Amino acid sequence: MKAHIGLIGLGVMGQNLVLNMNDHGFKVAVFNRHGHTVDDFLHDAAKDTQVVGATSVQNLIDQLETPRIVMLMVKAGDVVDMYIDQLAPLLSAGDIIIDGGNSLFTDSNRRTDDLKEKGILYVGAGVSGGEEGARNGPSIMPGGNPAAWAAVKPIFQAISAKADGEPCCEWVGEQGAGHYVKMVHNGIEYGDMQLICEAYQLLSEGLGLTSDEMQAVFAQWNQGQLSSYLIEITANILGYKDEDGAPLVEKILDSAGQKGTGKWTAINALDLGMPLTLIAESVFARCLSAQKDERVKAAQLLPKAKVTFSGDKQAMIDAIGDALYAAKIISYAQGFRLLKEAATEYSWHLNYGQIALMWRGGCIIRSQFLGDIKAAYDKNPDLESLLLADYFMDAMQKSEAGWRKTLILAIELGIATPAFSSALAYYDGYRTARLPANLLQAQRDYFGAHTYERLDKPKGEFFHTNWTGTGGKTSSTSYTV
Repeated sequence: MKAHIGLIGLGVMGQNLVLNMNDHGFKVAVFNRHGHTVDDFLHDAAKDTQVVGATSVQNLIDQLETPRIVMLMVKAGDVVDMYIDQLAPLLSAGDIIIDGGNSLFTDSNRRTDDLKEKGILYVGAGVSGGEEGARNGPSIMPGGNPAAWAAVKPIFQAISAKADGEPCCEWVGEQGAGHYVKMVHNGIEYGDMQLICEAYQLLSEGLGLTSDEMQAVFAQWNQGQLSSYLIEITANILGYKDEDGAPLVEKILDSAGQKGTGKWTAINALDLGMPLTLIAESVFARCLSAQKDERVKAAQLLPKAKVTFSGDKQAMIDAIGDALYAAKIISYAQGFRLLKEAATEYSWHLNYGQIALMWRGGCIIRSQFLGDIKAAYDKNPDLESLLLADYFMDAMQKSEAGWRKTLILAIELGIATPAFSSALAYYDGYRTARLPANLLQAQRDYFGAHTYERLDKPKGEFFHTNWTGTGGKTSSTSYTV
């Protein structure tokens, strides 16, 4: 019996996906550029399974049934192209290459088109859930050549997480749509994590709560509207003790790393002109955390005023919870608005409710909250913004007072809350009918003759004013050289 699928790249994610596939009755052939990794895997984690090893890429291909399906679980970038170059000459028309790494969506666009010319079907699949998700059921976001979906679907939907009995995997869209949705997922993940960290600092430094007290707060939040995987693991982290009995989290260096997907999300938002402010601030917060030595020096030279909290501590904890929920809504509203703009820009057909469902199980941002997003898009698939859905309008109104109270506390105590703050600024700006951009346009016209539109004239008609009396009538948009 030949293998149903081949997998290249036996890292943590690759190994666990293979074992997951095996559990669901699929025979998998595996290859890794270090041959001993294959041997170690077959004699340890994959012992007594139907997983088979391959000694080369050609040997891997030879062991597959048709259409031959090969999944790459390797580092994004040149390594993916290297394996595609090796695989393509060995495959036939109708065979499938799946990239399950965190590839940039533009690379997936290119690979889909290039392989289509050779008759090979390419799938760029975002896979979320980490080690645990890969082993027990991840969220999978496949896109690329739709002709591949019929062959890939039984495997992916079998191994994916389930939410309300439905697989957290569905075809996303054309070309790099799958990796794009995964990119936005990761950007939202950056935002969720930064918001939780800001809440943690307010509870710790602001209110003086111990790690055990904060553990209880997060555990309680996880029972309500904030219920999510990230809130759950935060409670677990805060309760974890080092060998000496002290909270381990307090011994961890406060310098964060990143792999680039959050940055990609922010860059693409700028390219599309979308205000993805919370996620961008979350990326910058990680960058600032990395400047540890400089921050330590600045803390000595630029000391903060010593202010302590006095008041109803429980009421303040509740307010921070409201701020966390309201800002979370903003993060997802911005993320889904970016998806909507991308669908228009790249001619993709995205199902936003289905995307929310795919994120409800298996992935890092899985939460109760995503069910409310799915319901909003089920009710109105053409919804402009989540902030205009009845459920979220009501939630924002209920949370706003606590949100503002939280930011006042942060300002008074000198605690940086870039994600909380940018979220509120976006919310206030989004619901402002007249922003001061009229003055901005006047400034641009004054120094650069960039023109402006008028409220009392038809939209699309542009004007230039000779503000100084010496600049003339030519505008920067009306002259040719």
